[in-house]
Amino acid sequence: MGKAALVTGGARRIGRAIALALSRTGYDIALHYSSSAVEAQSTAEQIRAQGTACETFRCDLERPDQLLALVDRVVEKMPGLELLVNNASVFRRGSIAETDPLLFDSHLAVNLRAPFFLTREFAARCGRGQVINLLDSRIDRDDFAYAAYTITKKALAALTRIAAREFGPAIRVNAVAPGPVLPPAGESQEAFLRIAGGVPLARPGSPELVARSVLYLLENDYLTGQVIYVDGGDHLK
Repeated sequence: MGKAALVTGGARRIGRAIALALSRTGYDIALHYSSSAVEAQSTAEQIRAQGTACETFRCDLERPDQLLALVDRVVEKMPGLELLVNNASVFRRGSIAETDPLLFDSHLAVNLRAPFFLTREFAARCGRGQVINLLDSRIDRDDFAYAAYTITKKALAALTRIAAREFGPAIRVNAVAPGPVLPPAGESQEAFLRIAGGVPLARPGSPELVARSVLYLLENDYLTGQVIYVDGGDHLK
C-alpha cells in the first residue's frame, strides 16, 4: 500500500466527498464510521472502484478507549498513513438554556476531544504529514441556537492554530470551514435554499467544493494554521 489518509465520519455527506476526492488523487483511504455501517461499505466500494485501497474502521469517538486506539489500528493495516482529516461531527440544535450535560458532552467529545487526541496520536505514531480539521462558518459569529456546537467548533479552530505551532515543521495543520453546502438532517430543501440564498453569493455550495479546498491545502506546502471558508461569504455577515 502507498500513502494513506484517515477520514473520520467518512461514510457520508462531506466526509464521503473528501474520501472520494482523496482517493482520486492516489490516497488509500482509512474510512472511519460510528453507526453508518451500510453507508461506509457503499463508500468503500466506490473508493476501491477508483483504483485505491480502502479499509473501514468502526469507532465510537465518544469512548476514550476506542478513540485512543484508532490511529494504531489504522497504521497496522495502512503503514503509509500521512494525512488525518477530522471531519466527524455532532450537530444538534440547542441554546444554552436548552442544553443538558449529555448534549453538551456529546458535542465536546466528538467535535473537540476526538480531533485533539487523534492529532496527538497521529503526531506520535506517524511523525510527519498533515492534519485537516473541518470547522463551520459559524466560528466567526455567536449562534446561540446551536450553542454547544458553535463553542466546540470555535475551540477546534483554536486547536488548529495551536497544533500547527506545536507540530511544525514536520506536520502541517489547517482547516476548512464550510457554510451552507448540505441541508442539515431533518431540514427541508426549501428551508436550506432559503438560508443559502442569504449569503453574499446567494447560492448553496456543495460537498465537492469542500473537498476541492482540502486538496488545495494538501498541495500548497507553505500553509499551516490556516482556515479556508467555503461558505459563499457567509462568515462576512
